Amino acid sequence: MELRGRAWKYGDDIDTDVIIPARYLNTSEPEELAKYCLKDLDEDFVNKMNEGDMIVAAKNFGCGSSREHAPLAIKAAGVSCVIAKSFARIFYRNAINIGLPILESIEAVDGIDTEDEVEVDVESGEIRNLTKGEVYQAEPFPEFMQDIIQVGGLINYVAGKVDK
Repeated sequence: MELRGRAWKYGDDIDTDVIIPARYLNTSEPEELAKYCLKDLDEDFVNKMNEGDMIVAAKNFGCGSSREHAPLAIKAAGVSCVIAKSFARIFYRNAINIGLPILESIEAVDGIDTEDEVEVDVESGEIRNLTKGEVYQAEPFPEFMQDIIQVGGLINYVAGKVDK
């Protein structure tokens, strides 16, 4: 799976309440959540980004609440991938469960700036900064996790196994 888009870069400790503010959690509909993605961090994020763009963040992305709404809002907003120096463990698990690719790479985060054009090969973990001509490496997911992401999340993955 290859992804390509512009990067939107943020700092450390982006918590789930910043990703999707609690005042908008009166629904679990992804399309509704997407309207408010990162609203308290970057008021205009959903208006200036394009489908396929990526979030690049420093350390501990997704800390805070264990709510699954945060990765749902990001995915529904059209973000193709999140690259961070590190993720909060529950966010990491929730992202995989809903089929949102996330990669950890300190070098990529240090090298990528906002609006750089970035290409990601999810299978190999290779991250290419097309704007700067640089290549970074993230640890690729194990095969079963790539399968979960490829089919759009854990529910689809399990449904596919049950149907066999």
